[in-house]
Amino acid sequence: MVAGSETFRGALSDVRAFCAVVDHGTVTQAAEVLGETKGSISRRVSRLEQELGVTLLARTPRAVSPTVEGLAFHAKAQESLALLDGALETARDARTLPRGHLRVTTSIDFGIEVMPDLVAGFRARYPQVTIDLLITDTRLDLAANRIDLALRLGSGEGQDGGYRAPVLASLVIGLYAAPSYLAGRGPPATLDDLASHDLILSRERLGAAPVRLSDGEGREGHVAARPAIRATDYATVLRLTRAGAGIGHIPSLVAARALKEGALVPVLPDWASRGGVLRAVSLAGRELPARVRLFRDHVRLGLAAMREEAGRDTGTG
Repeated sequence: MVAGSETFRGALSDVRAFCAVVDHGTVTQAAEVLGETKGSISRRVSRLEQELGVTLLARTPRAVSPTVEGLAFHAKAQESLALLDGALETARDARTLPRGHLRVTTSIDFGIEVMPDLVAGFRARYPQVTIDLLITDTRLDLAANRIDLALRLGSGEGQDGGYRAPVLASLVIGLYAAPSYLAGRGPPATLDDLASHDLILSRERLGAAPVRLSDGEGREGHVAARPAIRATDYATVLRLTRAGAGIGHIPSLVAARALKEGALVPVLPDWASRGGVLRAVSLAGRELPARVRLFRDHVRLGLAAMREEAGRDTGTG
């Protein structure tokens, strides 16, 4: 037999052929079950015997029967093939059945303000999928951190080479304020009026760098006023804006819940910053597991519904 320190280098199809001969009693029957010729089955068994260095089948002109070594090998081989078939079935199921564990990462603002409803909705529909949600502005390496899907905000250009990264949604960053703030300061009627208001910007807008806006119809403008408050992320900008600290420059997806609740209202709704996207980044491969594919599609549909609702709230839908 093969020494304990040796590795089997034969073909699994040869092992299956031998087990089929033992199970069905004849080479003819084994060939019918496996859809091969008698000659092919005989060659497979001979090749397996040569690989192992033992005789597995005793052959006579009228019959074949397993040797003592053949019976011992058959018992162990059947157990191993059953385990392998189970593993193959599990792998195939992963492509079609949404089950197992899903690791998702996204930015702080998107993770805090948008993901809870999306994750809850997905879990209600697919309770057999468990989820790890990693909320961080650090761009985690997918392979090193065993991440199935990264939802990344930004331009996405040239940042995710070697991965698949389809666009899930286009980003619109609008101006919003709490009703209490506007009640005290009055709403701006033009872009120029923003210079006399308290602006709340994310860390991406440092110093007096202008906020570039467009109205979707070809007109462009900008606000060069120095912000009254800067924050590290849009989630914090949102909270400051809800608290009445000023007019916040916030992605519409992040502001959607606050708009729906009436905690925020749009300011100069025709004007917004456009051009960014949300991408679903995953490891490149032949086919995504069902749990990853369905979660990605669930996020895409959920965001589309949020955008439509936000458009109704702002009167731009």
